[in-house]
Amino acid sequence: MRLSILDNGHRLRAKLFLSITSKQSPDIVKMLLYRPGFLTRPLLDLTVPAMRGPSYWTAGEREFLAMSTALLHECPFCVDSHAELTRIAGNGEIDPARAESVRPEVRTIRAFLETVTLHPDQIVLPDLPPSAIREALRVNLVWNVVNRLANAFGFVLRGGQLESGTRALHRFGYRFPGFLLADGPAGPHEDPVENMRYSVFTAPAVTDPALRGAAASGDGLPAPLQPFAAKVRDASYRLTDADFAELATKYREDEVYEITVAAAVGAALRSYDAGLRKLDA
Repeated sequence: MRLSILDNGHRLRAKLFLSITSKQSPDIVKMLLYRPGFLTRPLLDLTVPAMRGPSYWTAGEREFLAMSTALLHECPFCVDSHAELTRIAGNGEIDPARAESVRPEVRTIRAFLETVTLHPDQIVLPDLPPSAIREALRVNLVWNVVNRLANAFGFVLRGGQLESGTRALHRFGYRFPGFLLADGPAGPHEDPVENMRYSVFTAPAVTDPALRGAAASGDGLPAPLQPFAAKVRDASYRLTDADFAELATKYREDEVYEITVAAAVGAALRSYDAGLRKLDA
């Protein structure tokens, strides 16, 4: 990956887990097990119910929506992963390559989520139950974060990981052993979305909260962070090794990691918040 700390900067318990479970752990697993108190714990607290909890949408339909979000972000790692998960979780009833294989309500919410992601100032609510829209917004929030990070950090699927990794994610319902996520105090909110917002933007970390907030909003960032964070937010697929190499001359990898996460989470929350405002208006 583009940050060496995501490959070899883990705590001992995570290193032992990675060494025991796989010779070559998927990049997303390595990222999630790096500093779980900063992002991973609230993100997974959101992901598990969003993707596998009770819902108007089946598990296969939610994976189809996740794949659709990956297509918007042009993330090959995420597109391939969620296409496979769509087949697995949908028990073969949904063909990820054929939108007509899903029920009309899924096609409707898919179009809505595309607008939420790309044009949050142009949202029109679909004719669906408010609870179903709210559930879909949470699915979209999760993958609007993860896709940006996958593109930014350079996730790659290696031999055999597509089949083994997706089956493991589905089998465990996006859950990780609790001891791997024990890192720092728990968030102060009942809502995992608010805990993620607090953890990434307010809680003590390597960088100052004001810098993380600027990465999310785009206001007041020094060069070269300004164009870098803008790419994370708006066109993560355009990030290159050279972008990270430039930052490495002025910032430590831990700082770059936090800025990248803050920019990705900030952009995803902006879309999510816009959808909620429209829904609650």
